[in-house]
Amino acid sequence: MNEYLQLFRAYLNFEKGLSSNTLEAYSRDLRKFFAYLHRRGIKQPTEIKRTDIVDYLGWMLDQGAAYSSMARSLSTLKTFFRFMIQDGYLEHNPTDNVESPRLRRRLPEVLSVKEVELLLDQPNPVTVIGIRDRAMLELMYATGLRVSELLSLQLDDINLTAGYVRCLGKGRKERIVPVNQTSTFWVERYIGRSRTQLVKNHLERTLFVNARGRKLSRQGFWKILNGYTRQAGINKSITPHTLRHSFATHLLKNGADLRAVQEMLGHADISTTQIYTHLTRTHLREVYQKSHPRA
Repeated sequence: MNEYLQLFRAYLNFEKGLSSNTLEAYSRDLRKFFAYLHRRGIKQPTEIKRTDIVDYLGWMLDQGAAYSSMARSLSTLKTFFRFMIQDGYLEHNPTDNVESPRLRRRLPEVLSVKEVELLLDQPNPVTVIGIRDRAMLELMYATGLRVSELLSLQLDDINLTAGYVRCLGKGRKERIVPVNQTSTFWVERYIGRSRTQLVKNHLERTLFVNARGRKLSRQGFWKILNGYTRQAGINKSITPHTLRHSFATHLLKNGADLRAVQEMLGHADISTTQIYTHLTRTHLREVYQKSHPRA
């Protein structure tokens, strides 16, 4: 089975252009599935039947897996078996007619505008690290970039004069996102004052670097954000994605076009963006209740 896993990884990497994190997620799901098959005495893909897929999902449920984990695993298996048929390793897809568990989509945690302002005001604006942190948070909220996209930005990816950033999203798809004047101010200040003091190697082109002058990690960013959240006294479970959710929600609340928000977020499917309309509808109901004389 491992031979087919390596072929599948190569397909995802070179033909689909998926990130290393996504490749590892697919690999984990498949290794777990292969281990289950091995215990059942199944050693070749041609031996796998639809009942094996259904039994595996039932086994996951018995092990206490969440419906979201089962749905993700089934999605991985469907992608894998489509690849196997496409490349001629199999003739029949055992995942055909296997339905994914129905999920109740959870609304993402978002910050209010006041909470965002409070969070952005936390970094010390006179220290090297404080200026860097303020620039990162401002840019993330201004653009709605994923944390991986933010931390992968190179100096050449940001055009402050024209007011945009260029980033590579999922599937290595490039998109252009506008940048507001406030984030432009802080990024310019960071590049001019802080970055020159942090970078040790003049060949380093990564925009945001750590105290050693190297690319900042996702874990490092999370610790920075978590520290400022506690410092601001915000009692919400905030992750790097929270600023992205807040960016989208605040734009839609203020009348932004759904398609424009989809493009800025880099969503392939508009249904992913539509989750934020649930939040804005809640806001509209609140406004209606407060404003209409007969509400």
